[in-house]
Amino acid sequence: MFKATFEICENNNCPLYDLNDRFELSDKTLTVPEDKKVCLIFVREITQLLFSLMASGNKEDTDKVYSCSGCKGLIKFKQITPETDINESKKRKKALVDALMLEHFGMTSENELLPMIPSAQLKEFISGCTKSEFKRGEVLIEKGGISNRVYFILRGGVVVEDGPVKISHIGDGEIIGEMSCLGASVSSISVRCSQDTVLFFCSGEDFGRLLEKSSAVQLFMAQLLAKRLSSANRARTDMLNSCMTGRIDEMVPAELLQVFNMHSKTGVLTLEMADGYGSISFREGAIVSAFYNELDDQDAVFAILAEREGIYKFVAGLSPQEMEAEEIGDFMGLLMEGVRRIDEEMEA
Repeated sequence: MFKATFEICENNNCPLYDLNDRFELSDKTLTVPEDKKVCLIFVREITQLLFSLMASGNKEDTDKVYSCSGCKGLIKFKQITPETDINESKKRKKALVDALMLEHFGMTSENELLPMIPSAQLKEFISGCTKSEFKRGEVLIEKGGISNRVYFILRGGVVVEDGPVKISHIGDGEIIGEMSCLGASVSSISVRCSQDTVLFFCSGEDFGRLLEKSSAVQLFMAQLLAKRLSSANRARTDMLNSCMTGRIDEMVPAELLQVFNMHSKTGVLTLEMADGYGSISFREGAIVSAFYNELDDQDAVFAILAEREGIYKFVAGLSPQEMEAEEIGDFMGLLMEGVRRIDEEMEA
């Protein structure tokens, strides 16, 4: 069976096709790029080429350039070997995405969806989006509010929460608000910036129209939704297995540590804050170990006491090693020293 693939290598005002568009030619059919019309002039040209190639046994000549100039435009195309050219095609598409992003937003994006958008819709989609900047702590999507935007993060990051439960952290190149493509709806989660963030966004309706036009975009979004659902279920399962969860801005670390000390709790308090992750291990209310970024033991406790934003989770139980470990210091002594350091920093 005869089969060949051609790619446009030069385009001069063709009204239907774009540079790097590909065509699949067989002895019975011609497949044009997704969502593009069939040009009868091009069909005539490539049909003549079909007869010529079939007569020669389809000896691939990837250096030979063919042309179609039957209307006001002109395209040149050549035969390619898809198996060996796929990486080059991806590079060209990424270059097109980067050029459009720089033109409209002044910066590129590592978003994996953009290169999957058909070239015919890519420029229209990007030019229809709006760039915006948010400060750390600002809320993009509020639980219980109406969400009708799809966000694409360029730089920065956000945290997805359901009350005190942290579901996931989303960073550079990722998408937020993907459910908006199904229509405006009440959000079941909150999304807030964990750091200063630059992004661009479109309406849910515009993204829904793009979704309808491209099977590649549909597949990408189906995989993303499945991944996000799994992450949300796992986070909620972790919450059910935990003894206590909450936000640091609702109960500051000094009060939180006193609760575990007064009730002689045994377990691990983990904290996720904007500047990093920390943990404090309690044995019957006494602190036996602590970590925060590069700090450990007493220094880690002092640093954690100074934090005012983040999420905490307490899980009962310790490892055998921690059950035998010595206390890192007198609890009240640690607490008072930490509070004293905070007061000194505020007065400085």
